[in-house]
Amino acid sequence: MRIVISRTSVRVGLLATAVTGLLGLAATGCGGDGDEEPADKTWAGTQLCGGDAVSAQASKALKVIMGTSRFGTTAEKSTVARAATNLVAAFPAATGGRDDVCRIYTAGGKADFAIRVTWGLYGDSPTETPAPEFTVLNMGERTLAAANRASVRFECRSDKFPNSTNEAAHVGIGVERWGTPTEPEGDTEALKDAYATVAHSFSLAMAKELGCEKNGGLPEKPVLDPA
Repeated sequence: MRIVISRTSVRVGLLATAVTGLLGLAATGCGGDGDEEPADKTWAGTQLCGGDAVSAQASKALKVIMGTSRFGTTAEKSTVARAATNLVAAFPAATGGRDDVCRIYTAGGKADFAIRVTWGLYGDSPTETPAPEFTVLNMGERTLAAANRASVRFECRSDKFPNSTNEAAHVGIGVERWGTPTEPEGDTEALKDAYATVAHSFSLAMAKELGCEKNGGLPEKPVLDPA
């Protein structure tokens, strides 16, 4: 069942129980050792990744992407708060890659795929031309949405960063289908909106956790109209 989202307002460790197929290849976690969730423990979308990371709207968007409203996550310590601590420790150097915030599975680890949420630090605002499959959205420095992933880049000035009065952090949050690449199934535009909504929710949660001025320029609700 498709939800309607307003287009204007709008580590380590393996799973405790083996996950079949491609998830067995992609289930490396991002939390502490021995910290994985039991296979039979399930969460509502708004409880994922430490809570406060997934809004009610983003929880509905996850259902569009994954076809369920009950989920499992990689590890209890895989949270926005922990990722924010690691991000501040990495600043000001650009990370040159992405680190996990958390990973999301369907309940019981029976998903055909996982959703991977990542963070990164960049040296400056984005200037590269997006690939054709992306739609550019007007959130933060730049938001890109496709039918299997989305990313939000935003500038953050915060007294939590060393030398914060002199330099802003350029933060990126990514949300993507994790596993063997396949063609997206379903309504492409609805999937783009759903991924963008989840990416916005995690980005706003990160901006608030970091104490960014004006929430890094991010709106309280996702803006899904093309820029």
